Amino acid sequence: MSQPQAHIVVVEDEVEIQQLVADYLHHAGFKVTTFGEGDRALTALTAGSLEADLVILDIMLPGLDGLELCQSLRQHSQVPVVFLTARHDEIDRLLGLRLGADDYICKPFSPREVVARVEAILRRQRWLSSSAAEQGTPGLLLDPAALKVKLDNQAIELTPVEFRLLQTLVENPGRVFRRDQLVNAAYDDYRVVSDRTIDSHIKNIRLKLTQVRAAQQFIQSVYGVGYRFEPDISTVSP
Repeated sequence: MSQPQAHIVVVEDEVEIQQLVADYLHHAGFKVTTFGEGDRALTALTAGSLEADLVILDIMLPGLDGLELCQSLRQHSQVPVVFLTARHDEIDRLLGLRLGADDYICKPFSPREVVARVEAILRRQRWLSSSAAEQGTPGLLLDPAALKVKLDNQAIELTPVEFRLLQTLVENPGRVFRRDQLVNAAYDDYRVVSDRTIDSHIKNIRLKLTQVRAAQQFIQSVYGVGYRFEPDISTVSP
C-alpha cells in the first residue's frame, strides 16, 4: 500500500481520462491535483506553490507538450514522472525516458495498472535518503528522491537505471542477484532486456565508483549467476 496522502499531479487534456485516473488514485488513498494544460502545470510545479510526490504526464498536450514539460521540470526537480502516451513507436518511449521519465504507460490502459505503477515507484522512492554507513558501507550515500549518489563526499552521476540497480544491490549486501532479477528491479515496464545490457550497466556503475575509490570493488561478479554487493571488499577483483 502506498504512503498515505502522497500527492500525485495528473496532467492530461482529455477530461474523461483525467477524471478516471484521478478517481482511481483518490480511491487508492492519494491526494490528486489535475491539470489540462502543460504550461499551467509547469508553472505550479516550479513556482513552489505545489509539491508533488509523482507526476503523471500525457505526452500529447496542447501548447507545451509532455516531453517539453518533463525537460523543463527536470531543471528544477527530480520528482518521479510517468508518461501516458497513445504514440507507441519506440523513439517516443526512448526519448521520454532519456528526458528523465521514470516510466511510461501506453493508451489504452487499465486505471488499475496506473495505480499499480504509481505504488511501485513510490515504494522505491520511500527508500529514504540514507547513509550506506547504516548498510555497512561508510562514505556511500544514496538519495532516491533526487537519484543522487555520493561516495566519500564526491557526487557520482548515475542514470536512473544505474541508480536502481545500485540501490537494489546496496539494500541487500551479500545477496546474489540473477540478471533477470536485476532487470525486474531496474525496469518497471517488463521490457525484454538482454544479459549484455545489465552487464553494461554494472560495468558503468563499477567504473564510476572506482573513479572515487579505486581500491574497492563494491559489486562482485558471481560466475554463471549474476552479481552481489560486498561493502567490505577492499581490493579490486581482476
